[in-house]
Amino acid sequence: MDGASPLEQEIRRLIAAAGPMPVAQYVSLCLTHPKYGYYVTRDPFGAGGDFITAPEVSQMFGELVGLWAAAVWKMMGAPENVRLVELGPGRGTMMRDALRAMNVAPAFRKAIVVHFVEVSPTLEKVQRETLTKAGALFHWHHDLSEVPAGPVIILANEFVDALPVHQMVKHSDGWHE
Repeated sequence: MDGASPLEQEIRRLIAAAGPMPVAQYVSLCLTHPKYGYYVTRDPFGAGGDFITAPEVSQMFGELVGLWAAAVWKMMGAPENVRLVELGPGRGTMMRDALRAMNVAPAFRKAIVVHFVEVSPTLEKVQRETLTKAGALFHWHHDLSEVPAGPVIILANEFVDALPVHQMVKHSDGWHE
């Protein structure tokens, strides 16, 4: 394992102990390993990062998402309490901009409690800094199942493309991972 990164060494150890691993497990380790994962060890967003997303380019994207969420809330019958959940919130920029736009709908703004589903302590810290002056109640979770039950609006920008996928192969005896 000469020259191998700590993550590569860990993956090799896991394979040596348990045999081949599914692609989803491999991708999950690469992205979210607690010590060496891509999203855990750095802030990959913005001009100094590896990629840039729409909320980092213009505040209009997040503002329009905020207005859309207020319209959805009205279509839901304007419940008194609604969870506004963002999956993989990046730097928190989209939510900051969305909350600013939601000020035009004060009843909606009062009804929401914001929940973030974030696996990266590094990004959670950045989100907390971004949102310090946003004037809302925030909760962070590591898994969607931790968000309390009730009326919910879920936001997920650039989220699905970063999820580990299960690779299936068809053999004569059926499908296998």
